[in-house]
Amino acid sequence: MAVHDPIPRPGQVPQVRLTHADRDQAAERLQEAYADGRLDEEELDERLSVAMKAKFPADLEPLFRDLAVPGSSAAAAPHMPQAPAAPEAPPSGEDKVWAGAAHASGYLMLPVGPLLVLLLRGNTSPFVRRHAMEALNYQLTVVVGSIIGFGLFFLVIPALAATLMLMGWLFLPAVAGLVALMGGRWRYPLTWRPVKDG
Repeated sequence: MAVHDPIPRPGQVPQVRLTHADRDQAAERLQEAYADGRLDEEELDERLSVAMKAKFPADLEPLFRDLAVPGSSAAAAPHMPQAPAAPEAPPSGEDKVWAGAAHASGYLMLPVGPLLVLLLRGNTSPFVRRHAMEALNYQLTVVVGSIIGFGLFFLVIPALAATLMLMGWLFLPAVAGLVALMGGRWRYPLTWRPVKDG
């Protein structure tokens, strides 16, 4: 682990310490890379842990080096200039409706609803694909978790977890659907993600 000398020597340019906002911005960029499919869940967790402990911009650079746009010299520190990736086109009204339907369809069809949306519209819109995959993974988590929880209903902790999961199932897809209709990003908490992009 590199040790940073807090006392600048002659000829050295002192490093400015990162702020909480810098670390938050780095975490947000990592989550966007995960949402785009450039990081898997384990890589995201590892890099977020390092980002939250970073003290100097140089500590963040290795986290973004392989996520840089080709030809961009600095990919890492939140306040360093960087070449932006090609921006994703804003979702159309139709895309927002399909993305919202991916979440809402779970109420009637569990994982089958989001899977149908993914198959029908996933290749035409990255926005719809991202929401449909997130909805599909959440519904799979609910189904598997409910089976395990109610199968072990005689134990207190699995039964409690299954009950909390079902309560979340009543509200979270509705919230996710509203976020999708507003054109935002959504990530379900405590979700198993067996279906990954690519």
